[in-house]
Amino acid sequence: MSELSNPHLAEAGLLDEPTTADLHAKVTEAWREFARALAAALPTLPVGTELELALDPTASGTGSAVYGVSVECVEDGSLQARAVSNANLPEGFRLERTAIAAMVALGWSPPGVLAGSRENFGTTGAADALAGMITRTLRDVYGAPHPAFLVYEAHDREEEPVAIEPLGTARHESTVDAFLPSIDSLDASGLDLADRVRIVVSAMLKSDPDELQVDGDGDIGIRAGSAMVFVRVRENPPLIDVFSPVLTEIEPTEKLFVKLSDLTNRMPIGRLYCTAGTVWASIPVFGRDFQASHLALAIQVMTGLADELDDRLHGEFGGKRFFGEGDKSAASTPEARIGQYL
Repeated sequence: MSELSNPHLAEAGLLDEPTTADLHAKVTEAWREFARALAAALPTLPVGTELELALDPTASGTGSAVYGVSVECVEDGSLQARAVSNANLPEGFRLERTAIAAMVALGWSPPGVLAGSRENFGTTGAADALAGMITRTLRDVYGAPHPAFLVYEAHDREEEPVAIEPLGTARHESTVDAFLPSIDSLDASGLDLADRVRIVVSAMLKSDPDELQVDGDGDIGIRAGSAMVFVRVRENPPLIDVFSPVLTEIEPTEKLFVKLSDLTNRMPIGRLYCTAGTVWASIPVFGRDFQASHLALAIQVMTGLADELDDRLHGEFGGKRFFGEGDKSAASTPEARIGQYL
């Protein structure tokens, strides 16, 4: 019997727990939102405008390797796209043959074939088709685990910025190093709890609160090394959940439960637990008499904790980290995802 069909879980009020959230569905929906936003934005690009999208090398740990795609609106109003190839990637980060084959299968012409593509893969097409191709390229070939770790900007031929609508949870380049007030100044009255939480998280992520994107469950996602941390606001009772799927596709064992219990007992706040093959870490923050510094502390603790624990527990118990390249669960098969080759 699944968790969602279990009446005892419903009676216990556990259906609202983050453990019952379909993690795969959350990530899939984030990519769908990105693709929809990209499809809507591409037709609005003025002639001569180029939109650049890239996997943030700082967030992804790829260093000097920048996996990116650009789309340009050319003179006749058509759209031409280019995607980085091995010619522009450092040794150790170049695409394997399987990834190159995947690019061609998606519809990209090999480097240099399309006029103007230079050393890049190239293609042309309608906005909807390009948006789908670009999304799959960034996700499946270049290995972007979540659109929140994409950065983008649009500019004209003089490199002047061109405004476009937000692309889902991807971040505009201008917000990456934006200045925001310190956390201590954010305990403003007159705002509801959700707005206060958004301001605090935006400040910590150095982004604009008005541009902060949430998923379909209302959760805000934060990258923490190889882990992902979510922030969820509950209205009744007023509570903020700061939680992380530390490991997925893990085999529950008595040794694992003993380990999680021992680690929980040593945590000053929060808890660790395993359900439905996922190990979760959770820290609650009271929403009544909300203090921004309390939420900031919980997020700081959780991001550090999740990134450390997923590595430690993965080494001992296996499973898959949220952003762990090449991680294999006990139920994994020899068939690998293309992005794992990058």
